[in-house]
Amino acid sequence: MATETVLATAVSNGVGKACCKSGPGYATPLAAMSGPPEKLIYVTALYSGTGREQPDYLATVDVDPNSPTYSSVIHRLKMPYIGDELHHTGWNSCSSCHGDPSASRRYLVLPGLISGRIYAIDTMTDPKAPSLYKVVEPKEISEKTGLAFPHTSHCLASGDMLVSCLGDKEGNAKGNGFLLLDSDFNVKSRWDKPGHAPKFGYDFWYQPRFKTMISTSWGAPKAFSKGFNLQHVADGLYGSHLHIYKWPEGEMKQIIDLGNTGLLPLEIRFLHDPSKDTGYVGSALSSNMIRFYRNSDDTWSHEVVISVEPLKVENWILPEMPGLITDFLISLDDRFFYFVNWLHGDIRQYNIEDPKNPVLTGQIWVGGLLQKGSPVKAVREDGSTYQFDVPQIKGKSLRAGPQMIQLSLDGKRLYATNSLFSAWDRQFYPELMDKGSHIIQIDVDTEKGGLSINPDFFVDFGEEPDGPALAHEMRYPGGDCTSDIWI
Repeated sequence: MATETVLATAVSNGVGKACCKSGPGYATPLAAMSGPPEKLIYVTALYSGTGREQPDYLATVDVDPNSPTYSSVIHRLKMPYIGDELHHTGWNSCSSCHGDPSASRRYLVLPGLISGRIYAIDTMTDPKAPSLYKVVEPKEISEKTGLAFPHTSHCLASGDMLVSCLGDKEGNAKGNGFLLLDSDFNVKSRWDKPGHAPKFGYDFWYQPRFKTMISTSWGAPKAFSKGFNLQHVADGLYGSHLHIYKWPEGEMKQIIDLGNTGLLPLEIRFLHDPSKDTGYVGSALSSNMIRFYRNSDDTWSHEVVISVEPLKVENWILPEMPGLITDFLISLDDRFFYFVNWLHGDIRQYNIEDPKNPVLTGQIWVGGLLQKGSPVKAVREDGSTYQFDVPQIKGKSLRAGPQMIQLSLDGKRLYATNSLFSAWDRQFYPELMDKGSHIIQIDVDTEKGGLSINPDFFVDFGEEPDGPALAHEMRYPGGDCTSDIWI
């Protein structure tokens, strides 16, 4: 099977702001659903934290069922440094720029969460074999803005890019905020106004029609980078807040304290329809799905719409195990959302046509600490124990729990990786260090609801040329439901 691995070298390709006849992406979310089926996925793959002295890389995975290299890594772009901890990715331009014919979805924005570098990856010259265009060094970011630990990036209609940063260079949360890059990845400034930094940083989503951006809270890098310690939650090193900003001015106008119902609120999404003033956030530690919404006086409120109850367990570090909702997404027609329970091991599908009352329509176990064969067992009220059936795919047992997910534009295929963050992987699923990650694909029933495993798709990062690797976020070359924002 032909594959290619290259070491990234930053070169000038003579392109500053690329031009095309029409803007990137699609005019509406529903138009995007009629886009072509995905053929490639870009996946962040890493050796940081595994004990292997190798650079992290961007893997290109063939997801075209008609291709001879289907369900395999066909290219690896190695970063020029070791220890980046590649994590989340975004685009230099997306559907928010659809009306701008000078804009082009060319560069994948690739922050190194631990190193603080931000890579610009050219995916247009050869989509199957991306190349490194530019590196934004952490020293420049820190000196100009005081920011470090870059995480989520979103493109703006202006052509700039906005990147959430989770702390200062020492790992203190008090230094977190938002980095503004121009269209050629030059550091411009902080986006948040002086005195308007969030309490903690993580994800964010903006909604121009309501002049609002909302950001979420993980924790202080000096805490989460060493693994999870429950005492750090009590010590105030993790967040439970939503930060409501005036868009695009960068002035914080409200803070919502989610309290114990919203510990570690991570991923956040508005509904895709830009006329809707509501969305959801997944609280990881509390394992709640929380709906946020705008009030008539232009303030924002929240309510818990789904609670994943912790399970009583034996042979684990605690007597109860939370589900740990670490990722979720919304289908482009705003009919369904999907979320994962990284520790319990299931993926769920809910109908959200009534946003206040999600209805469970699909659930499947694809890993987790409670699968049959694990020493950890769930305990019923009568004291009896149980575990979940988890199928094999192509003769391979599924490792760890479902973590990052990505949905096809038409909503019929859901992809899932299983690495959260290397220090947390080592703590909760140490077998990933030796066996590596994998990507699986779930077939989705978009009419009646329901989830089933595709038995023909399994990408095993345990068999990578430089040893088992950890796979995290996934992106399609043409955009997807977690990168594109409509205005």
